[in-house]
Amino acid sequence: MSLRIGILSFANLHAYSYGMAVLSHPGAELVGMSDHDAYRRRQAAELFEIPTYATEEELIEQGLDGAIVASETVLHRSQIEQLAAGGVKAIFCEKPLATSVADAKAITDCCRKAGVKLATAFPCRYSPVFRQALKSIRDGKIGSIRAICATNRTMYPPGWYADPRWSGGGAVMDQTSHVADLNWLLLGGEAVDVYAEIGSVLHRSRSEDAGLLTIGYKNDVFSTLDTSWSRPTSYPTWGDVTLQIVGVSGVVNISLFAQNLVHYSNAGANWQSWGSSLDRYMIEDFLRTVAGEESELLATGLDGLRGVKLLEAAYKSATTGHPVSI
Repeated sequence: MSLRIGILSFANLHAYSYGMAVLSHPGAELVGMSDHDAYRRRQAAELFEIPTYATEEELIEQGLDGAIVASETVLHRSQIEQLAAGGVKAIFCEKPLATSVADAKAITDCCRKAGVKLATAFPCRYSPVFRQALKSIRDGKIGSIRAICATNRTMYPPGWYADPRWSGGGAVMDQTSHVADLNWLLLGGEAVDVYAEIGSVLHRSRSEDAGLLTIGYKNDVFSTLDTSWSRPTSYPTWGDVTLQIVGVSGVVNISLFAQNLVHYSNAGANWQSWGSSLDRYMIEDFLRTVAGEESELLATGLDGLRGVKLLEAAYKSATTGHPVSI
């Protein structure tokens, strides 16, 4: 019997790869999607040949084993609460989990009380290069980590991403979570404080398009993060995730999306890429969770909550001009 999966919104661009991952899975069925936006409903209906619904309630009525929430961030809490109340027992939510710690806590509390398995979208965990680096570090190859210099820089995003009424913020809200989660895995502990400088310096945006965070951890370990919408439209990838990890006896450099070939000639540059589909790996892992199997890699709702705590502290730091404890 196939797992019945529904998608709540195609607002997030990753929803399309999530949908393809469900469709290509032999043990799952994409039964429909819901979205308040009629244009996105038409796109989904044409691309995936599935029923679409204007409300979450209509989709839940179809009977779901699991649901993927890929809507605008401000809608996550209400939609997850509806799914939990409707008896859906496994929910996968796009990052960030929420725009505030209060909403993120409400989400995790709701799912815990309803017995719902809640997962957060942190696909970078599934990068083969990161997994290999993590193993080497845990095997003691560079000794104890002292510092991490990281980037998560992308092109300026379309539509609602830059509208804080829907996203809750700008580049810091959009880009911080991935590296924060990788730091958690590398360091084995939560961030203790953050100092952030943010601003709109590259685009005429209603929200910040650049941020520089210095994140403190236990034992005087720290991480810096360039989180910005700074890549030009001609950039060969949507963006990057890089980490330079400095240990007492070595350094590891990681670039998660560096599998590419660039051919330069008098006619210009030709760029080709290859590599693993982190979204597909992550959704396949979520589907195993829906089926009742355990996962050691899938990020939980508590992982998502941890990221929102850092985000909220970063915005407070940018406002006050001082480091903020988490």
